[in-house]
Amino acid sequence: MATETPQENPELISRLRDGSTCREAFGEVIALYSQPLYWQIRRMVQNHDDANDILQNTFMKAWTSIEMFRGDAKLSTWLHKIAINESITHLARERKHQSVSLDDEESFIINTIEADEYVDGDELKLKLRKAIASLPEKQRLVFNMKYFDEMKYEDMSEILGTSVGALKASYHIAVKKIEQYFTDND
Repeated sequence: MATETPQENPELISRLRDGSTCREAFGEVIALYSQPLYWQIRRMVQNHDDANDILQNTFMKAWTSIEMFRGDAKLSTWLHKIAINESITHLARERKHQSVSLDDEESFIINTIEADEYVDGDELKLKLRKAIASLPEKQRLVFNMKYFDEMKYEDMSEILGTSVGALKASYHIAVKKIEQYFTDND
């Protein structure tokens, strides 16, 4: 279920910087990045409605700060970083609102997965989602970015501000934990 991030488009970025074409160009950004960002967010928050709300917040935040996009990073990297930060903020708010401690987060996420009306009934997919939910937040994020988005470690490093080596180690540990989850829950 890999989602492709659209290729960087220098012409689109220059249109984003031009006040007369910015609005139209941003519409193209939304069309290009909605799907990959939605799935990145959805794998973090698990709930379809929450993912849609966070996606909207991501684009609103990007729109209000588009003039600060200097082009040092790729547009996709910048948008993914906003989406991840919005998702993390949402999860923290939900934990606080639901009075969920970090220790209870795994069961909270699994309950969210099981209650989601948009979840496909496929047992193997459900088991994988539960295995991923059992990971600590950072490992879950790294696993999702690498496994589902097929993101390069260099891009992940830029988004998360973590070294490539640490990301590789985190991914490797996450894979081992997921394998162990499948072994323990057969």
